[in-house]
Amino acid sequence: MSGLRRIRVANSCWGIFRESTHSPGRESDDTEILRLTGKHLEAKGFHVELKTADELAEAETDRPRFVFLMCERVEVLERLRALEVEGVPHVNSPRAVHNTYRDRMIAALDEANVPFIESRIVATTGEPDADAFPVWVKRGDVHNTQEGDVVRAPTAAAVHDALRGLAARGIPRAVLQPHVEGDLIKFYGIGAGGGHHHEPPWFRWFYHKDQRLAGHPLDVRRLARLVRRAASALGLEVYGGDAVITPAGEIVLLDLNAWPSFALFREEAAPRIADYLTARFSLVSR
Repeated sequence: MSGLRRIRVANSCWGIFRESTHSPGRESDDTEILRLTGKHLEAKGFHVELKTADELAEAETDRPRFVFLMCERVEVLERLRALEVEGVPHVNSPRAVHNTYRDRMIAALDEANVPFIESRIVATTGEPDADAFPVWVKRGDVHNTQEGDVVRAPTAAAVHDALRGLAARGIPRAVLQPHVEGDLIKFYGIGAGGGHHHEPPWFRWFYHKDQRLAGHPLDVRRLARLVRRAASALGLEVYGGDAVITPAGEIVLLDLNAWPSFALFREEAAPRIADYLTARFSLVSR
C-alpha cells in the first residue's frame, strides 16, 4: 500500500516511447507526437517524465500516477500491466496494445463481428495454398518492423520464400491476406466514445501517397463508424490504421495500430490527445 500512496502524492505521469525497432522509418515522427503530447500535459499541470522502454527496468522503485504509452514489446507491456493492476491507469492499456498483434487482432475483431480483411493464420514452416495471387504475407504478431515482415507475394514460390524468411528469424506464424484493389487510405482516431453518429470523438483520414488514385466513392461517416467499432473491440483509445476503398465503395479494413505518429496531423492531434488524457485521468483520480 505504501507504493500506492506514493503514486497519489503528485500529478505525475510517464510517457513511454515506442521502441526504435518498431518504428522503421518513423522514429522521429513517433518520438515527436509523444513529446508534443507531454508538453501539452505539462501545460495542464501534469509532471511528465518521458522514458524509453528500456528505462522502465531502471525505475522499478518509482510509481507514476498515470501512464501514456507507445511501446509494444510484450515484456514491456507485461511490466506496465503490473503497474495497471496496482491502480495506475494507462492509455492505451497494455492489453489493448497487445491486442493489435495480428493474431490477437484477427480473433478479437472476429469475436466482435467487426468486418476485417479476409485473413488466414498459417505456420511459417507450412506449405499453405492460395486461391488467387498476389497475396500479402505478414508476420503474425507485431506490425512492420523490418524488410520481410510484410511481403507482397505474386506466386506460390514467393509465398514459400516469404514464409521461410520469417521462420528463419524465429517467427512461428504468419497471416495470409488477399490483395484488394482500390484506393488506400490511412486514418487516425482519438477516443472510444460513439457520440450521436457512433463515430470517434476525433477522426481524420487521408489517401496514402505513391498510388494511382481512382477516386472510388467513400462514405467517410461509415468509415469512421467502422474504425470506432474496431478500436472498441481491441480496447484502443488512441489509434490509427489503414483501409482500402474498392471500386464499389466497399470499405475493407486492413490494419489497426495503437497510438500512431499522427504525422500529417501532429500539431492538431497532440492537444486533443492531451485533452482526452486529462479527462480520462481525472475520472479515475476523483
